[in-house]
Amino acid sequence: MKNLSSLFQKIILSLSLLMVSVTPAISMNLIETKKLAEQGDIDAQFELGSMYGSSIEQNYTGAAKWYKKAAEQGDIRSQYNLGIMYEQGNGVKRSYAEASKWFQKVVDQGDAEMTFNIGMLYILESGIDYDATKAVYWLKKSANQGHQLAQYNLGLYYENGYGIEKNYIEAAKWYKKAAEQDDATSQLNLGLMYEVGNGVEQNYTEAVKWFQKAVDQGNVDAKYSLGTMYEAGNGVEQNYTAAAYWYQEAAEQSDEYAQYSLGKMYESGNGVEQNSIKAVYWYQEAANRGFAKAQYRLGYLYYVGKDVQKNTASAKEWFDKSCDNGLQEGCNAYSELR
Repeated sequence: MKNLSSLFQKIILSLSLLMVSVTPAISMNLIETKKLAEQGDIDAQFELGSMYGSSIEQNYTGAAKWYKKAAEQGDIRSQYNLGIMYEQGNGVKRSYAEASKWFQKVVDQGDAEMTFNIGMLYILESGIDYDATKAVYWLKKSANQGHQLAQYNLGLYYENGYGIEKNYIEAAKWYKKAAEQDDATSQLNLGLMYEVGNGVEQNYTEAVKWFQKAVDQGNVDAKYSLGTMYEAGNGVEQNYTAAAYWYQEAAEQSDEYAQYSLGKMYESGNGVEQNSIKAVYWYQEAANRGFAKAQYRLGYLYYVGKDVQKNTASAKEWFDKSCDNGLQEGCNAYSELR
């Protein structure tokens, strides 16, 4: 998913903020903070643990000590951080059992967001070893508490088999839960599953429904997918004009699939007035983004001199690029021109 990188950045930020949450007023008065912590003040114990973990002379043993005191009084932030320390072996002897114990206490307090963060610790570069099984275990707990991103990530893991057995039925189940909470990417993915019949009975009408919901939230990939449905007449009455409209919408947002499809429509005159200049323009846009079919089509146009001035050198160049991007037709055409 084109949105994953930004999603992961958001999660990394939330984790880092949790681990270094020290208020300036307390951090400037270590003695007072220690006094309050020794008197059993939960916030002070948590802050002192955070200070030992990051902002004063780093002392993981001291951090773990104060996190534990706060955690034993039910402080969810400290339970979470202490779980991380046991998982990493920082300031305490590494113990997966202890980590799991403290993470479970977080779950028991019903904080879906923090439970989600636990799952993502095993996926992201957090200083904890990647472990898809553990990630799915904790993500399920968060997802069952209604966490939208946990539901989406579970769908993603089950659909692609990231470290776990691929299971389209489970993927569709979790995508649907997130989609019903208006997650646009889940709506798109669920639509794609209905389109091909993965994990659900193939149903073009349902596919269109979910694509439209994602489109209503501005999802670019869904605009392209909706265009394909109108072009093929799947789930809707065939309408080349509508197809071209949605391709245009997505193409203007740099979707190379839509750019190529729009180029084809301008070349053929389906849904739009035939326009060779615009056809070549959109092929070029897609080709410049590494889209192999567009590169091959440009190569062909240059080879036969259709809509562009015939240029064998340019044809060979684009055939070669399409071959490098995995299109066998490009490889064959390039070989014939060598």
